[in-house]
Amino acid sequence: MTPPSTPPRVLLAGLAVVVLWAGAFPAIRVAAPELGALGLSIVRLAIASVALLALAPLLGVRMPARRDIGPILVCAFFGMAAYQLLLNWGELEVPAGTASLIVAAAPLVSVGIAAMTLGERLTPSVLCGSAVALGGVAMVTLSSAGVSLSASVWIVVAAMVVQGVYHPLSKPLLRRYSGMELATYTMVASTLMLLPLLPFAWTQLAAASAGAWFAAGLLGVLPSALGFVLWGYAVARLPVASATALLYLVPPVAVLIAFLWLGELPSWGELVGGAVVIAGVALISVSRIRSTRPVRAATAA
Repeated sequence: MTPPSTPPRVLLAGLAVVVLWAGAFPAIRVAAPELGALGLSIVRLAIASVALLALAPLLGVRMPARRDIGPILVCAFFGMAAYQLLLNWGELEVPAGTASLIVAAAPLVSVGIAAMTLGERLTPSVLCGSAVALGGVAMVTLSSAGVSLSASVWIVVAAMVVQGVYHPLSKPLLRRYSGMELATYTMVASTLMLLPLLPFAWTQLAAASAGAWFAAGLLGVLPSALGFVLWGYAVARLPVASATALLYLVPPVAVLIAFLWLGELPSWGELVGGAVVIAGVALISVSRIRSTRPVRAATAA
């Protein structure tokens, strides 16, 4: 039986997410130097939280159960607060395209943690893909780690690590909540975590230009709020393989947007390393998708 074709609006929603999430990397490069890493994190998360809370009644977002508050706070810390702070801090010096290539390796960390905590099996394909992707990260890092950039590059690597930690932590919660619900919970929780630090960022926020504030507003409304809404819509209607494949487009699109917007262009070493990262992550994803098919077939039977 031939599977039904994907409606164009679903594919367009997925492609819009790719552009929105890819555009976040150069937007950070515009906003972070003036607002500061902390200030930009607070502003972006606060704007996204307000937008998601406004949409929550329309999208049927429920209140979380009390037993899930702790896990939600942990996810908010790693996936939102720590990730935003580290990425904004690293992108003060690391080019947007380079940062996107490094962050693309986050599934490496997710696979390792899932194997240790969730009992997921490490197949030869997963191990091979992990080794390939790790080699790609090393290529990108070594290609960009000049004397003045080395510390910032490793900060972006740390952002990649905490983003990778978030995914396996969120997996149990996604069995009980939708992606939109979890995004709303974690966005609001991370904003509340960082708000007490607002006095330390106030001086930079008050002195920032209108252009920096505009970029921060775009980050909060488009990649953070609208991006999650569209992603939830697309993922609910796309096969897992198709949804995963769309995310492979984020780094190359980020490199293109950074070039058109900021005139940035990664070196050949970074571009080759980024391609290796994406190839390794693709191999991991394909292996995991194939390994779930027999389980789903048995469950259906």
